[in-house]
Amino acid sequence: MLPIMLDLSQAPAVLYGRGGGAVRRLALLREAGAADLRVYGDAAVQAAAGACWRGERPSGKELAAARAVFLVDVPEAAEMAAAARAAGVLVNVEDQAALCDFYTPSVVRRGDLVIAISTTGKSPGLARRIREKIETLFGPEWAGRVAQLAAARNDWRRDGVGAAEVARRSDELMRNEGWL
Repeated sequence: MLPIMLDLSQAPAVLYGRGGGAVRRLALLREAGAADLRVYGDAAVQAAAGACWRGERPSGKELAAARAVFLVDVPEAAEMAAAARAAGVLVNVEDQAALCDFYTPSVVRRGDLVIAISTTGKSPGLARRIREKIETLFGPEWAGRVAQLAAARNDWRRDGVGAAEVARRSDELMRNEGWL
């Protein structure tokens, strides 16, 4: 598995699901900045989706128009995953690793600091427990730390500082602040 960060801020994503699992996945996608989110499913999902709600079930055309499709607790998951995949769309089917092109990790999010934990679908419960431990190590203050370091790096680059020196100064700033 190759860990990647998928930017859904400008790419359409489809969520089709039922129940609490789909509602939680909807929240995760929103937290990740999914801007063009098209949501399908049952009444629980509809209530949570708001303006993103599109209907009870996506068509093959709607699946093909997405960059990524997320399926949660739907009986036709294998059929829908195959249709989306045939159109070149990335597919994630919750709790069905064999149907996935990628796994959705357990995530610690502190502003722009995103720490993803995965067991490549082997033990989501273990990933959750590791996430809970990491949450105690990296508290909310890390959002500000990332912003501070990003601003410093932007200033240094604007001043014409080379990549190696930016890296050295970044390490020095982190050390002087006692972050790690």
